[in-house]
Order: sequence, then C-alpha cells, then structure tokens
Amino acid sequence: MPGRGSSGLVAREVTARYSDPLAQVWTTAARRIGLRVIRTPDAYAATDGCGTLAIGDNTTLDADDSLAQMIFHELCHSLIEGEAAFSRPDWGMDNTGPDHDWREHACLRLQWVLAGRHGLRGLFAPTTEFRAFWDQLVGDVLADRSDPSVPAAIAGLVRSAGPPWSPALGDALAATAQIAEVAARFAPDERSLWRCVVAPPAPHPTGLPAGHADATCDACAWRTGTRCRQAGRRIDPAWPACERFETALDCQTCGACCRAAYHSVEVSRRDPVCKAQPAMIVDRGSYLEVRRDGDRCAALAGGVVEHGAITRYHCTIYDDRPRTCRDFTLGSNHCLTARRRVGLSL
Repeated sequence: MPGRGSSGLVAREVTARYSDPLAQVWTTAARRIGLRVIRTPDAYAATDGCGTLAIGDNTTLDADDSLAQMIFHELCHSLIEGEAAFSRPDWGMDNTGPDHDWREHACLRLQWVLAGRHGLRGLFAPTTEFRAFWDQLVGDVLADRSDPSVPAAIAGLVRSAGPPWSPALGDALAATAQIAEVAARFAPDERSLWRCVVAPPAPHPTGLPAGHADATCDACAWRTGTRCRQAGRRIDPAWPACERFETALDCQTCGACCRAAYHSVEVSRRDPVCKAQPAMIVDRGSYLEVRRDGDRCAALAGGVVEHGAITRYHCTIYDDRPRTCRDFTLGSNHCLTARRRVGLSL
C-alpha cells in the first residue's frame, strides 16, 4: 500500500508519465521507419548501423535544439543515402573528405523542401555549422542540377514517398504542423521557436505541392500544349510553377539517356557507326549494341564532381553516334522518363 513521504503527506502511486508531444510523434515515426531512438550525453547524433539512432540528451543539445528536429534531420540523411545506409554507421558518412559538404547540403535541401510543405522551416531549422547554408536557401532549391547536392536531394525526395519512410514521415510532419499551429498561439515571447511556424502553402492548382520557382507552367519542360505530363491533367499555362517545375532542358547537364536510365542501345548492322567506331560496338550474336562502361555508355564523358560542381556531359563519338541516339528527342516522354530514372526529375 502507498506509504507516507518525509513531508508527512500520503505518497501516491504514479500510473502515467508525461512525454513531450513532438518527441512522441518523432520517436514513433522513427520506430515505424526502423530506428530505435535513445538519448545519450556521449553523442550529438549517431547511428550504429544496427537500427539504433543515438541523440544527445538535454545536457548535450543547445537551447534551440529539439529531439524532433534532430530525428527529422537524421531521417533526411537516410533519404539522401538510401535504404542501404540503415546498415552503415552514421549513414556511411565520416564527416571528412570532399563529398561530405555536398552530401550535407543535399540533406538540408531535402529538409528545406519537406519542412516547407508544412510551414515548419523555422521550427525545424538545423543548428549545426551548416546553418549558414540553410539560411541562404531561397526560391527553387532544386533548380541547379549542376550542383551535386541537388540530384541527391531530388533522389531523397523521391524516396520519401516510398517505404520504409512513407507513410510514417509524412504522418509525423502533418502531426507536427497541427501541434505547431496551436502551440504558436501560446508562444510566450518572440524568441520562442514556435513563433517561427508559418501557415503551410496552399497546394498548386494541379494538386501537386506548391513551388518556389519564379516561373509559370508555360515555361515548364513537363508542359505539352495545355497538359501537364506530371499531373496528367489540363493546366492553365499562366499558373505559377509547382514544386516539380523544370526549366528548359540541357543535354550537357543531364546525360540521363546515356547513363543508367537505359541499359542498352541496340544498333543495326547497317548503321554507319559500326564502321566509323568499331571499338564502341559489341556483337551479341543476335544483335549489336553500343559498349557500356559500368552503368553508362562508354562514349559518354563528363558527369564527375570537380570543385563542387558536376562537369558537363558530352558524347565522344557525337558525329558518328548511332541512329537510335540521333532519333532521341530532347524533351520527349522518353527523355523525361530517363531524367526521372537517374534522379534529375521528381
């Protein structure tokens, strides 16, 4: 039976425990995605590659940190690195080397887009040394495909719509927005993070997420006449751009059709390329095809990261390229499908 405490009052049995609403939302989301969250004074944020995400406790974090924001940020890292990263400590990142910064930038671009859909960019802003990069993000942060962080962020955004992240991640963001809308009305002072919450943007008229490019549907690569190939419906060309807006395409910043988007380019035995570039042709017996170098055409050059940018693609046998390549049309459905397959389009 309950006894008396030192004050003489009758002690009571504690049958329930308070938990922070956002912490509950995000630890549950992490568990649904496949991560067990623990708190520790010995780390800021770390994964062990075996399903545990360790987040610093209150003695480790700053006043503008929150467990929810920390979990969300780590989930964005997992989206950038892909599902295989769940089995690698710290998502396979070692915080060193030339690739570290652009991978972190990719994570923040993705975080900016996902949080922005719900008006949560202020609440979920990062608090690391990369905050300066976050603070300069504006407009269409996925526009510059020559920046290696942009295709990586696009690939992460595509992954967010599938397992294991969906629907848990979207549910957590929506729940956070609901909690934030109410909490913001009771924020005690201007320094409260709750004051950073804004109303989420209205969806685009097509039903796709609202965009940030200073453009209209008329200038989008996905428009054909008065139809949008992304939304699969008629549009008004004067509508503002949606989240999936893409400006005029440039083959030399893309190269998708010559990369992993298509695994073989068959050629006719009568195609002039067979005599002009015999080293590029492989005879498979029943058919001929252009030689591959890994997941790309052996004639494709460029596409490597140098000085923080992806070098321009070009075909080393362009003047002798096979008929299949000559007939491939910029901006066609096949072209846009290829871009989507390699992560250049949503």
